[in-house]
Amino acid sequence: MIKPTAGFIVYGVHKDGLLDPMGKPFIDDELIKECKQTLKKNGVGLIEHEVVIAAKQEAREALKKYRDDDEVDCIILFSGTWVWAAHLIAAIRDFASTGKGVLIWTHPGSQGWRPVGGLVMHGALKEAGIRHKFVYGSANDQCEIDKITNYCRASHLKNMLNMSTIGAFGGRGMGQTCGVADPSQWMKVFGVDIDSRDTTQVVKKANEISSYRIEQLEERLVKLFGKTPERNAANERSMRLYLALKEIINEEGFDFYTIQSFPGLGDDYSATCFTQSMMLEDRMPTSTLSDFNTAMTVFLLSKLSNEPIYYGDLQHIDKTNNEIKIIGDGAIPPSLAGDLEPPGYAEHGIPTEGEAGGLSISLVCKEGKGVLARLGRNNGEFEMVITRCSINEPSPDELEKRKNECGIPFWPHAFVTAHCDIDKLLEYWNNEYACLGYGEKLYDALIDFCDLTGIRVLLP
Repeated sequence: MIKPTAGFIVYGVHKDGLLDPMGKPFIDDELIKECKQTLKKNGVGLIEHEVVIAAKQEAREALKKYRDDDEVDCIILFSGTWVWAAHLIAAIRDFASTGKGVLIWTHPGSQGWRPVGGLVMHGALKEAGIRHKFVYGSANDQCEIDKITNYCRASHLKNMLNMSTIGAFGGRGMGQTCGVADPSQWMKVFGVDIDSRDTTQVVKKANEISSYRIEQLEERLVKLFGKTPERNAANERSMRLYLALKEIINEEGFDFYTIQSFPGLGDDYSATCFTQSMMLEDRMPTSTLSDFNTAMTVFLLSKLSNEPIYYGDLQHIDKTNNEIKIIGDGAIPPSLAGDLEPPGYAEHGIPTEGEAGGLSISLVCKEGKGVLARLGRNNGEFEMVITRCSINEPSPDELEKRKNECGIPFWPHAFVTAHCDIDKLLEYWNNEYACLGYGEKLYDALIDFCDLTGIRVLLP
């Protein structure tokens, strides 16, 4: 999981030990110390500014330091007491022009007049149209602390994407219309470059993989699956494809990638199911069919979650109980297997979608809580559908029946209950794919990321 870094600045005009008429300091140093410690315990690295800012020059010096520091993902402006907003806003605007996040934290309490300082800055930034998050909450309230930490994580995501590269291997797969990308739009919104490669390079590299590297991979597969796959030509091509693609991605410096799969590689060399499964296991964000929007969603979830990500078809939706079956065509990280059965090897099994065959993965996802999400476009503009969900396993005596329902029981299954208005979910959804991430805190962090990048959020 990512660890964000925030610049921490306390502001207020009545500083440097100035006492209120009751003889207490306006700025509570002990409270500030407690707040910093709480953030650090919750996974946020802090670069602290030692001077409480109030004057314009103090603000310029503090914000310039954080603006120029690539390690800083966002700033936390902590309201120490009231302040003259006009003395800070120009420096904050200059910092915000970098695209880094801005958060105002106001800790409740009458002594010190912190709410006044928080609200005057909140209003000033709204007046000037400076994107920011305002949090009014106690350091002892985990819900409020989560608002801050999720925003910091979302800011880190945004900065990770800036100047990154997604590799595209091959062209559009299966006639996908709702997964294509406009390179100029991706650069404008995310700062991401799209760089493409022909799959002939992958096949050439795969054929050059040594037998020794195949044997090394088999040692790892024993740890993941309990055994190696049967040695035959199709299975060996699957393993070669994974090792070759991993090597090319490292050589090219791609931060994530998407691949056509079929038509193309799946017909001429090998289905990509095993490759995609292992890449997801390696925490390399990816997608099939050159579906850029799924790749971006997987990137975001991968960085936020402690678990690898699964993407697959919304194969069936039961409106009576909000159950969604997510069934992917053989691609899933093996470590997501539940208690009912260990991850196993299977064949791709669909000759019309990859005549070359190859390895795929069979399992049922483990129980847990998380989110379903996918980035998409509506009339050319980005939007993201997000819902909380729970992942369940069928009872042992129902397992075979539930897997047989789709007609392809050897493909990976996730039995998911969506915690939303299912009709709205169906109306909002923008593709046959769903991206499943484990972790309850992913939900709010995704929403914050969308706010930071100007993406419309749809919450069914």
